[in-house]
This record gives sequence, structure tokens and C-alpha cells, in this order.
Amino acid sequence: MQPESNTYYPLVSIITVNYNNAAITAELMASLNRISYPNLEVIVVDNASVESPVAAIIKEYPAAKVITSDKNLGFAGGNNLGIRAASGAYFFLVNNDTEFTEGLIEGLLEIFSKHPDAGVVSPKFHYFFHKGTIEYAGYKPVDTLTGRNSMIGCREADNGQYDAVTETHYAHGGAMMVSAAAVQKVGLMPEVYFLYYEEFDWCEQFKRHGYKIYYQYKSLIYHKESMTTGKNSPLKTYYITRNRILFMRRNVKLPARTIFVLYFIFLTIPKNTAQFLLKRESVHMKAFWNGIFWNLKHPKPDNICVA
Repeated sequence: MQPESNTYYPLVSIITVNYNNAAITAELMASLNRISYPNLEVIVVDNASVESPVAAIIKEYPAAKVITSDKNLGFAGGNNLGIRAASGAYFFLVNNDTEFTEGLIEGLLEIFSKHPDAGVVSPKFHYFFHKGTIEYAGYKPVDTLTGRNSMIGCREADNGQYDAVTETHYAHGGAMMVSAAAVQKVGLMPEVYFLYYEEFDWCEQFKRHGYKIYYQYKSLIYHKESMTTGKNSPLKTYYITRNRILFMRRNVKLPARTIFVLYFIFLTIPKNTAQFLLKRESVHMKAFWNGIFWNLKHPKPDNICVA
């Protein structure tokens, strides 16, 4: 007698956030129709878009549940709203500017099956408009001096050089699967970030609870990259600056945190200010300084620092 399908196919809640990008989100929904995983719950959180995306989403994926927020909750807040409404054993948080490939979900679930210590798992990323070129095959650690890091394999042709399951420092926020059981212990994504660095902080929280972060090469997702905020938007400049500092304050212990602050004051600030002046990018310079001032005005945001 054939066992019940849910013995092999746990319910996976796919959660994505839409903000003024209904057409892109609809393309993600269309890609879900091309995969064969049989036990999905699809949740789209609309972050107070100007125009409702409901019709476009339902047209492509009628079973999708659309949750409309009356205000923009940011990346973390939007995903958390979706998680609260989800009923799956696993939550798969994906950017709306991604598209699925066959076997994506099965590969990620395999990690949880084979590695009981798994907390978060991300797939291999290829650039959507340059298929065959890697965007992500894991993350290097955040440098405690600079507060920056980089993706492994980024912009390399995929010749199988990263085809191994590996523990990595951080999941890619564009596609990360977590178990509902782990989220119960760790808590939701930190909303203090609003945009950028929140997945890094969340991964640090998972690690502090004894979980590991994995990269699964067998799973592939395509990413259209930065279609919401733009590659050089002042919004991105502000939140990258603000949250780079915030992440270090929350996750790096003294005295390393003091060394980062000195590096930022004496190297980062003069260098970036000079570059913005030379390029006559006054809007970006204002955004950069506003990101710094936010941290000065908020010396004790939620759970600000590790001991």
C-alpha cells in the first residue's frame, strides 16, 4: 500500500513580499506552476502598494493567499506577517523577483532530513538574465573590521565548482527555508532593520541557538536582482549604511566592536563623503549621513548588542 503523500511531502509555506511590483510577483507565481512539489501553501504579503496586486497574482496562481498590509512593514516585517499566517512545517521565504526551478524545494528539504542541526538553508542562485552565472553559493563571514562580506562564487560561470553541500555563514535573504520548529525557538526576523542585513542578524540568532546555516547546491533559483530598490538608489544607500552599523552593534562583541567604530569614523566616513562630493551625488551623501545619524539617535534599539 502506498504511504500517504504527506509522509514524504511536508507542507511548505512559500512566503513572498510584494511592494509596487505586481507584474514581477505574478511572474514568480507563474513559475510555481512549473514545479511538481505537491504540498504547497503560497502566501503573498502586499506591503501597502499603490495598486492592489491581488488580481494579477490570483490570475497566475489562484490558490495564493494574499495578505494586504495597510502600511509598508519592510522586508522583515512583511515576511513576519506571512510567517504568522503560515501553517507549513517549513517556511520558504523568497524575494518576489525570483523564479523557481524543478527540484528546488525537494533539495532544500533534503538538508533538514539529513542534517538535524539545520536552521536555515539557501539554494544556489543564478542571475535570471545571465543563466549559468552564479550569484550565490554561500556567504563569507562579515569582516569584524569593515562590517562587510561577500558572496561565494558571485559572477563566476557555474562549472560545478561549488557543487557540494556546505555549512555557510549566512543564508541569502532572497531565498531561505527555515523550519517552523526552529522559528518557534529563535523567534521572528528582527524588524528593526526594515531593509538589508536582517537575514544576517537572523542567521546569527539561529547560530546562537545551536543551529547551522547550509547551502544546497542541488537546489537552483533564478534571481532578477534589485528590481525593487534599484542598484544605486538613495534608499539603498541609507539602509545599507544604517544597518551595517546596526548589525555590528548587535552582533560583534567588544573590543572588536570598538575597532569597527574607529575604522568607520576614520576611513569609511571620509572616503564615502569624498566620493559622493566628487560624483556630485548629494542625495546619496545625505542618505549616507542619515544612516549614521539614525544610530546616534537610537543608542538602544531592540536587543541592541551582544554582551
